[in-house]
Amino acid sequence: MRLVLVAALLLSGATLTGPLRLISIEDEIQIGRHSQAEVRKQVPRLTDGQVNAYIAAIGRRLTARAGGPRYPYSFTVANYREINAFALPGGPVWINRGAIAAAANEAQLAAVLAHEVAHVSQRHAADQISKQLVANGFIGFLGALLGNDRSAQTAQFGARLLAGSYMLKFSRDDEREADTAGAAIMRRAGWDAREMIPFMETLRRQQGRNPASLEVFLSSHPAPAERAARLRKTLKPGGTRNSAKFRAIKSRLASLPPAISMQRK
Repeated sequence: MRLVLVAALLLSGATLTGPLRLISIEDEIQIGRHSQAEVRKQVPRLTDGQVNAYIAAIGRRLTARAGGPRYPYSFTVANYREINAFALPGGPVWINRGAIAAAANEAQLAAVLAHEVAHVSQRHAADQISKQLVANGFIGFLGALLGNDRSAQTAQFGARLLAGSYMLKFSRDDEREADTAGAAIMRRAGWDAREMIPFMETLRRQQGRNPASLEVFLSSHPAPAERAARLRKTLKPGGTRNSAKFRAIKSRLASLPPAISMQRK
Protein backbone atom coordinates (compact mmCIF):
# COMPACT_ATOMS: atom_id res chain seq x y z
CA MET A 1 0.00 0.00 0.00
CA ARG A 2 2.83 2.42 0.88
CA LEU A 3 4.51 1.73 -2.48
CA VAL A 4 1.26 2.45 -4.34
CA LEU A 5 0.75 5.72 -2.45
CA VAL A 6 4.29 6.92 -3.17
CA ALA A 7 3.94 5.97 -6.83
CA ALA A 8 0.69 7.90 -7.08
CA LEU A 9 2.33 10.98 -5.62
CA LEU A 10 5.22 10.69 -8.05
CA LEU A 11 2.95 10.35 -11.04
CA SER A 12 1.09 13.47 -9.98
CA GLY A 13 4.34 15.42 -10.27
CA ALA A 14 4.14 16.93 -6.78
CA THR A 15 3.69 16.09 -3.14
CA LEU A 16 0.79 17.35 -1.09
CA THR A 17 2.99 19.97 0.56
CA GLY A 18 5.21 21.41 -2.17
CA PRO A 19 7.85 20.49 -4.76
CA LEU A 20 8.44 16.85 -5.60
CA ARG A 21 11.53 15.81 -3.63
CA LEU A 22 12.61 12.19 -3.50
CA ILE A 23 16.05 13.31 -2.36
CA SER A 24 16.77 13.90 1.32
CA ILE A 25 19.38 16.36 2.57
CA GLU A 26 21.66 13.43 3.42
CA ASP A 27 21.15 12.10 -0.13
CA GLU A 28 22.08 15.48 -1.60
CA ILE A 29 25.28 15.56 0.42
CA GLN A 30 26.21 12.05 -0.68
CA ILE A 31 25.47 12.83 -4.33
CA GLY A 32 27.51 16.01 -4.01
CA ARG A 33 30.50 14.12 -2.63
CA HIS A 34 30.39 11.63 -5.50
CA SER A 35 29.95 14.41 -8.04
CA GLN A 36 32.70 16.57 -6.51
CA ALA A 37 35.15 13.69 -6.85
CA GLU A 38 34.26 13.35 -10.54
CA VAL A 39 34.45 17.09 -11.23
CA ARG A 40 37.89 17.25 -9.62
CA LYS A 41 39.05 14.67 -12.16
CA GLN A 42 37.71 16.73 -15.08
CA VAL A 43 38.25 20.37 -14.13
CA PRO A 44 41.65 22.05 -13.60
CA ARG A 45 41.85 23.84 -10.26
CA LEU A 46 43.64 27.06 -9.47
CA THR A 47 46.27 26.13 -6.91
CA ASP A 48 47.16 29.62 -5.64
CA GLY A 49 46.66 29.56 -1.87
CA GLN A 50 45.92 33.26 -1.44
CA VAL A 51 43.20 33.36 -4.08
CA ASN A 52 41.61 30.15 -2.81
CA ALA A 53 41.64 31.37 0.79
CA TYR A 54 40.00 34.65 -0.24
CA ILE A 55 37.22 32.90 -2.20
CA ALA A 56 36.63 30.50 0.68
CA ALA A 57 36.36 33.43 3.11
CA ILE A 58 33.71 35.12 0.97
CA GLY A 59 31.91 31.79 0.71
CA ARG A 60 31.90 31.31 4.49
CA ARG A 61 30.53 34.82 5.00
CA LEU A 62 27.71 34.11 2.57
CA THR A 63 26.82 30.63 3.81
CA ALA A 64 26.68 31.91 7.39
CA ARG A 65 23.72 34.02 6.23
CA ALA A 66 22.21 31.58 3.75
CA GLY A 67 19.64 29.90 5.98
CA GLY A 68 18.18 26.55 5.05
CA PRO A 69 19.80 23.18 5.80
CA ARG A 70 23.35 23.15 7.18
CA TYR A 71 25.20 21.85 4.16
CA PRO A 72 28.98 21.25 4.13
CA TYR A 73 29.67 24.07 1.66
CA SER A 74 33.00 24.26 -0.14
CA PHE A 75 34.38 26.71 -2.71
CA THR A 76 36.79 25.85 -5.52
CA VAL A 77 38.27 28.00 -8.28
CA ALA A 78 38.40 26.41 -11.74
CA ASN A 79 41.39 27.60 -13.74
CA TYR A 80 39.25 28.47 -16.77
CA ARG A 81 39.21 31.89 -18.41
CA GLU A 82 35.53 31.74 -19.41
CA ILE A 83 32.92 33.33 -17.15
CA ASN A 84 30.98 30.67 -15.28
CA ALA A 85 30.07 29.26 -11.88
CA PHE A 86 28.01 26.29 -10.76
CA ALA A 87 26.84 24.47 -7.64
CA LEU A 88 26.74 20.72 -7.05
CA PRO A 89 24.16 19.05 -4.83
CA GLY A 90 24.77 19.33 -1.12
CA GLY A 91 27.23 22.21 -0.95
CA PRO A 92 30.19 22.23 -3.39
CA VAL A 93 30.41 25.53 -5.31
CA TRP A 94 32.77 26.19 -8.22
CA ILE A 95 33.67 29.51 -9.80
CA ASN A 96 35.76 29.99 -12.92
CA ARG A 97 38.79 32.24 -12.71
CA GLY A 98 37.25 34.19 -15.58
CA ALA A 99 34.26 35.13 -13.40
CA ILE A 100 36.59 36.56 -10.75
CA ALA A 101 38.41 38.55 -13.41
CA ALA A 102 35.11 39.88 -14.81
CA ALA A 103 33.93 41.22 -11.43
CA ALA A 104 34.58 44.96 -11.06
CA ASN A 105 34.38 44.88 -7.25
CA GLU A 106 33.96 42.51 -4.33
CA ALA A 107 30.17 42.82 -4.23
CA GLN A 108 29.96 41.61 -7.84
CA LEU A 109 32.12 38.62 -6.99
CA ALA A 110 29.97 37.92 -3.94
CA ALA A 111 26.90 38.12 -6.20
CA VAL A 112 28.17 35.27 -8.36
CA LEU A 113 28.87 33.09 -5.35
CA ALA A 114 25.63 34.07 -3.58
CA HIS A 115 23.58 32.97 -6.61
CA GLU A 116 25.18 29.52 -6.46
CA VAL A 117 24.83 29.28 -2.68
CA ALA A 118 21.14 30.08 -3.11
CA HIS A 119 20.74 27.15 -5.52
CA VAL A 120 22.04 24.91 -2.72
CA SER A 121 20.13 26.50 0.16
CA GLN A 122 16.86 26.42 -1.79
CA ARG A 123 17.42 22.72 -2.61
CA HIS A 124 17.09 23.18 -6.35
CA ALA A 125 19.29 20.14 -7.00
CA ALA A 126 16.92 17.93 -5.02
CA ASP A 127 14.03 19.21 -7.12
CA GLN A 128 15.79 18.65 -10.44
CA ILE A 129 17.18 15.22 -9.58
CA SER A 130 13.75 14.12 -8.34
CA LYS A 131 12.23 15.17 -11.66
CA GLN A 132 14.91 13.26 -13.53
CA LEU A 133 14.27 10.17 -11.43
CA VAL A 134 10.62 10.28 -12.40
CA ALA A 135 11.37 10.97 -16.06
CA ASN A 136 13.89 8.09 -16.21
CA GLY A 137 11.60 5.49 -14.62
CA PHE A 138 11.41 5.52 -10.85
CA ILE A 139 9.65 2.22 -10.04
CA GLY A 140 12.86 0.22 -9.65
CA PHE A 141 14.33 3.04 -7.61
CA LEU A 142 11.53 2.99 -5.04
CA GLY A 143 13.04 -0.12 -3.51
CA ALA A 144 16.15 1.89 -2.74
CA LEU A 145 14.07 4.73 -1.33
CA LEU A 146 12.27 2.39 1.05
CA GLY A 147 15.15 -0.01 1.77
CA ASN A 148 18.08 -0.14 4.13
CA ASP A 149 20.67 0.89 1.51
CA ARG A 150 18.74 3.94 0.36
CA SER A 151 21.47 6.55 0.89
CA ALA A 152 24.22 4.63 -0.88
CA GLN A 153 22.00 3.70 -3.82
CA THR A 154 20.60 7.23 -4.06
CA ALA A 155 24.09 8.70 -4.17
CA GLN A 156 25.15 6.29 -6.91
CA PHE A 157 21.98 6.88 -8.93
CA GLY A 158 22.22 10.65 -8.54
CA ALA A 159 25.86 10.63 -9.55
CA ARG A 160 24.97 8.63 -12.68
CA LEU A 161 22.34 11.21 -13.56
CA LEU A 162 25.02 13.90 -13.39
CA ALA A 163 27.67 11.87 -15.23
CA GLY A 164 29.03 13.68 -18.26
CA SER A 165 27.33 16.94 -17.33
CA TYR A 166 28.27 18.12 -13.86
CA MET A 167 26.15 21.30 -14.15
CA LEU A 168 22.48 20.71 -13.45
CA LYS A 169 20.02 22.45 -15.75
CA PHE A 170 17.87 24.49 -13.39
CA SER A 171 14.48 25.85 -14.38
CA ARG A 172 13.85 29.53 -15.04
CA ASP A 173 11.91 29.68 -11.79
CA ASP A 174 14.93 28.19 -10.00
CA GLU A 175 17.20 30.82 -11.54
CA ARG A 176 14.87 33.67 -10.58
CA GLU A 177 14.65 32.33 -7.04
CA ALA A 178 18.45 32.00 -6.88
CA ASP A 179 18.78 35.65 -7.91
CA THR A 180 16.26 36.78 -5.30
CA ALA A 181 17.55 34.53 -2.52
CA GLY A 182 21.14 35.30 -3.47
CA ALA A 183 20.47 39.04 -3.19
CA ALA A 184 18.97 38.52 0.27
CA ILE A 185 22.01 36.48 1.34
CA MET A 186 24.29 39.25 0.07
CA ARG A 187 22.41 41.92 2.01
CA ARG A 188 22.50 39.91 5.23
CA ALA A 189 26.24 39.33 4.73
CA GLY A 190 26.80 43.08 4.30
CA TRP A 191 27.35 43.49 0.54
CA ASP A 192 25.45 45.77 -1.82
CA ALA A 193 23.14 43.37 -3.66
CA ARG A 194 22.43 45.96 -6.33
CA GLU A 195 25.91 45.26 -7.70
CA MET A 196 24.33 42.17 -9.26
CA ILE A 197 22.96 44.48 -11.97
CA PRO A 198 26.23 45.93 -13.35
CA PHE A 199 27.70 42.42 -13.33
CA MET A 200 24.79 41.29 -15.52
CA GLU A 201 25.49 44.24 -17.79
CA THR A 202 29.11 43.11 -18.04
CA LEU A 203 27.88 39.68 -19.09
CA ARG A 204 25.57 41.23 -21.68
CA ARG A 205 28.43 43.25 -23.21
CA GLN A 206 30.68 40.20 -23.20
CA GLN A 207 27.95 38.22 -24.92
CA GLY A 208 27.99 40.74 -27.75
CA ARG A 209 31.77 40.87 -28.07
CA ASN A 210 32.66 37.21 -27.58
CA PRO A 211 29.70 34.81 -27.39
CA ALA A 212 32.01 31.80 -27.06
CA SER A 213 33.27 33.06 -23.69
CA LEU A 214 29.75 32.73 -22.28
CA GLU A 215 28.60 29.64 -24.16
CA VAL A 216 28.60 27.35 -21.12
CA PHE A 217 27.18 30.03 -18.83
CA LEU A 218 24.28 30.78 -21.18
CA SER A 219 23.52 27.08 -21.57
CA SER A 220 22.67 26.89 -17.86
CA HIS A 221 21.52 30.45 -17.00
CA PRO A 222 18.87 32.82 -18.41
CA ALA A 223 19.97 35.74 -20.56
CA PRO A 224 21.81 38.45 -18.55
CA ALA A 225 19.59 41.25 -19.93
CA GLU A 226 16.44 39.52 -18.66
CA ARG A 227 17.93 38.99 -15.21
CA ALA A 228 19.23 42.57 -14.97
CA ALA A 229 15.83 44.02 -15.90
CA ARG A 230 14.11 42.00 -13.20
CA LEU A 231 16.68 42.83 -10.53
CA ARG A 232 16.56 46.54 -11.36
CA LYS A 233 12.90 46.61 -10.31
CA THR A 234 13.44 44.98 -6.93
CA LEU A 235 16.90 45.73 -5.53
CA LYS A 236 17.85 48.76 -3.46
CA PRO A 237 21.41 49.99 -2.81
CA GLY A 238 23.09 49.54 0.53
CA GLY A 239 26.11 47.66 1.80
CA THR A 240 29.79 47.18 0.98
CA ARG A 241 30.89 47.31 -2.63
CA ASN A 242 34.62 46.82 -2.55
CA SER A 243 37.67 46.09 -0.42
CA ALA A 244 41.43 46.42 -0.57
CA LYS A 245 41.65 42.61 -0.39
CA PHE A 246 39.63 42.26 -3.59
CA ARG A 247 41.92 44.67 -5.41
CA ALA A 248 44.97 42.78 -4.17
CA ILE A 249 43.55 39.45 -5.30
CA LYS A 250 42.71 40.84 -8.74
CA SER A 251 46.30 42.06 -9.08
CA ARG A 252 47.59 38.68 -7.97
CA LEU A 253 45.42 36.85 -10.51
CA ALA A 254 46.76 39.10 -13.27
CA SER A 255 50.32 38.16 -12.31
CA LEU A 256 49.70 34.39 -12.51
CA PRO A 257 50.09 32.29 -15.69
CA PRO A 258 46.99 32.71 -17.90
CA ALA A 259 43.95 30.53 -17.30
CA ILE A 260 43.20 27.89 -19.91
CA SER A 261 40.15 27.73 -22.17
CA MET A 262 37.34 25.29 -21.50
CA GLN A 263 37.35 24.55 -25.23
CA ARG A 264 40.84 23.05 -24.95
CA LYS A 265 40.19 20.75 -22.03
